[in-house]
Amino acid sequence: MSQSSAFPYLHGFSKDEQERLRKQARFGEFTVYQNINLSAVQNLLEVGCGVGAQSEIILRRFPDLQLTGIDRSTKQLESARHHLSQLPFARERFQLQEMDATAMKFSANSFDGAFLCWILEHVPDPIRVLSEVRRVLRPGSVIYITEVMNASFFLDPYSPNVSKYWMAFNEYQLTQKGDPFVGAKLGNFLMQLGYKDIQTEVKTWFLDNRLPQARKDCIEYWTELLLSASEQLVQAQYVSEEVVQGMKDEMAKVAGDPNAVFYYSFVQAKAYT
Repeated sequence: MSQSSAFPYLHGFSKDEQERLRKQARFGEFTVYQNINLSAVQNLLEVGCGVGAQSEIILRRFPDLQLTGIDRSTKQLESARHHLSQLPFARERFQLQEMDATAMKFSANSFDGAFLCWILEHVPDPIRVLSEVRRVLRPGSVIYITEVMNASFFLDPYSPNVSKYWMAFNEYQLTQKGDPFVGAKLGNFLMQLGYKDIQTEVKTWFLDNRLPQARKDCIEYWTELLLSASEQLVQAQYVSEEVVQGMKDEMAKVAGDPNAVFYYSFVQAKAYT
């Protein structure tokens, strides 16, 4: 999810970051979409579409739906439009609009499905967003939400600079009125708003000696994710340049360690209106 300049976004808006978001979506595709079925949806609302990284995957995997994506960032939407327009399977199947997810301009009963991925962690009022989503969905529509649970991060061998950096990463997100632990709260949110048939699933990347190359790839991917926030964290004095460099060095060392362990869980929720 992206935000306008009035709403700080932890990872920034550079072209390198835009490409990292697409790479992140491809990296996590198998795990994220394993139990997502949008084949019965005709008009899907994607909240926080950003650069269209998830939009691309959805349009490819579910060729019969039309996608409407909303986001607060003009810059990210421009990138998404350009990227998606280059894909033959996506042309004439998407609309992207700059819009506040807490006050959508759509009328009630406009969509028969909704998709949110890595967005609620960045918004100050996730319940209000989910309330608006419920308003614009038709009765019986499905919603899928995929969100972080950052307390689950574990890396072995113990890496002190990674630990310091990760704590600062989460503290900074909290000061920006985000929530790095929002995944664990999805069931409560949906129940409070009157959604039905609520299901939550914990999804995990757990990599050790059994899959050494996958472990190395995952740690390298996470290094990029962590570094995407380094400029803001240093500028805000949450970490020093030395901690950033120490984190990079430790992640590289762990990536090459024959006995390394990487563990991270996130939460996916499914419900109906």
